[in-house]
Amino acid sequence: MRPLEGLTVVAVEQAVAAPFCTARLADAGAEVIKIERPGGDFARGYDDVANGLSSYFVWLNRGKQSRTLDLAHPSGKAKLSRLLDRADVLVQNLKRGALDRLGFGIERLASTYPRLITCSISGYGDNGPMADRKAYDLLVQAESGLCSVTGTRSEPARVGISLVDIATGATAHAAILEALIRRGVTGRGARIAISMFDVMADWLTVPLLNHEGGKSPQRLGLAHPSIAPYGIFTTKDGVPILISVQSNREWAQICAMIIGKPNLCTDPRFETNVARVENRDETDAVVGRALATMDACEATEALLRADIAFAQINDMERLSCHPHLRRITVATPNGPVSIPAPAPIWEETAYDYGAVPGLAELKAS
Repeated sequence: MRPLEGLTVVAVEQAVAAPFCTARLADAGAEVIKIERPGGDFARGYDDVANGLSSYFVWLNRGKQSRTLDLAHPSGKAKLSRLLDRADVLVQNLKRGALDRLGFGIERLASTYPRLITCSISGYGDNGPMADRKAYDLLVQAESGLCSVTGTRSEPARVGISLVDIATGATAHAAILEALIRRGVTGRGARIAISMFDVMADWLTVPLLNHEGGKSPQRLGLAHPSIAPYGIFTTKDGVPILISVQSNREWAQICAMIIGKPNLCTDPRFETNVARVENRDETDAVVGRALATMDACEATEALLRADIAFAQINDMERLSCHPHLRRITVATPNGPVSIPAPAPIWEETAYDYGAVPGLAELKAS
């Protein structure tokens, strides 16, 4: 038995953030009924690379049922009401106020369904000067300041995945599970509101506090703003390796076993991480010169002997055949698609991941 079997989730959702959350609920055994507008979730049309289907939709909608409802029509509202009669959770990411205008305001739902857990996902929340703005992943990356700490010295950049949406969906998932635990104790439902901006502001606490402490973070590309040496170093055969030294003990190891100068770890310029960051160019130069004398195989062996953390700079081609990549296969209307496996591994049971629904499929209830 999976953890959420017997629970019913109604998801009035589209795009990425809410579907990410409800896909995890479906993985855990919940019955997730996805309400799509006539024509379907617009994420169905984002691309066609997964057997002719959208990679986003295949990734985020496995194990769900699909129901097309026109919520502006009385029959659509009546059908939604019937679904809510037996629902445990409602997840929605419609425009602010849309549920109220449709007659399903959160206050009314809380009164009608006191055990119902509602989770509303928005760009900027229900209050504040930007509450009515449209918000998409890259827009919130920019508005929150995430882009200012991402990229190279010369220009900001977006994070290469829909980080804001994913973070918001994961936050919603955790909050819903907390609400379910509380309901098991008190019998009460919950009204949860999560904004994409709030999630990113929370995740940006460290760079924000550094700024307010007088050390505003600078973009460093593939280097760490608070730790050194932590960045790209190139071997003599031109292979870039990302190296991370997290402690003074590791620094002593790299000085003795990679650089070949054990006494360097007590040099005032490099003795502590704060000093190494203040003297980042000198720190990186001394490490870089040592690694430039080795080819990639020699550097790899030396770093392993010294117990120094490092990584290859891979791309999607290398990820596709990476020895650590676990996969699952999900059924879709166009045939099976292999995707990366969800991270949690339950040792006592193997999850059976459901199919990706075609538009308007609904299991008989």
